[in-house]
Amino acid sequence: MIVFREPRGKPLPWRERRQQVPLWCAPFFALEWVWEWVSFVLSRWTFVEVIEYLGSFSVLAAVFFYFHDSGNRVKQRHYQAWQVINTAQGKGGSGGRIDALQELNQDGIPLTGVNVSGAFLQAIHLRNARLMRSDFSAADVRNSDFESANLQDSNLRSGNFRQSNFEDASLTRAEMQDGDFEGASFTRTDLAGAELDNADLRLTSLKDARWKEIRSIRGANLYGVRDAPAGFVEWATRHGAVQMQSDEQWDKSRETQTR
Repeated sequence: MIVFREPRGKPLPWRERRQQVPLWCAPFFALEWVWEWVSFVLSRWTFVEVIEYLGSFSVLAAVFFYFHDSGNRVKQRHYQAWQVINTAQGKGGSGGRIDALQELNQDGIPLTGVNVSGAFLQAIHLRNARLMRSDFSAADVRNSDFESANLQDSNLRSGNFRQSNFEDASLTRAEMQDGDFEGASFTRTDLAGAELDNADLRLTSLKDARWKEIRSIRGANLYGVRDAPAGFVEWATRHGAVQMQSDEQWDKSRETQTR
């Protein structure tokens, strides 16, 4: 901020000033009178004015370099997020990966090949994420949002995706064997080439899902599937899928299949 200075008027001589104040408070006004003279002298000193302008210029320069360097700060933030993800690879728990993944995705950074196997990522939001060839095997990803995400060729084996949202997502050629997808939404999801053997699909929504090119679905549980496309349940049953409400019945069924 530039300060426009005006020269101050010359203070009165102390003899005159003293006559204007009561005797008991003269020491206080004397101190004030001294500072008035200091201010008067400095207001006429060009060097002080130059220093003020330089101070204002330094503020402007700091603002300029702050915005000029914003790109490097963003890169540093992304680097730190990737460090969090890679350092925690292969470990349980979140390890800060939920915030790191969401931040990268919000900034439009591809998450291709990310490995979060066995991680705790419950309620993560990764809408429109580019997660091709990612590894979510054995991860706890319940109540999460993958709407319109690209999970092509990803590994979701044995992952817990209960109540998660896969609307308009691509799961082409995804490995989903033994995954828990109970109550999940696959509305308009592309499942072409996906492997769903022994997957828990109970109470899932399959409205307008692309299912005709599913690679395998043997042993998957379709109990209570909602909005199933015409012909899907019949096709799945012919290819080894079951419809069983209880885990006990389903476990026995899978034991029989493996004999």
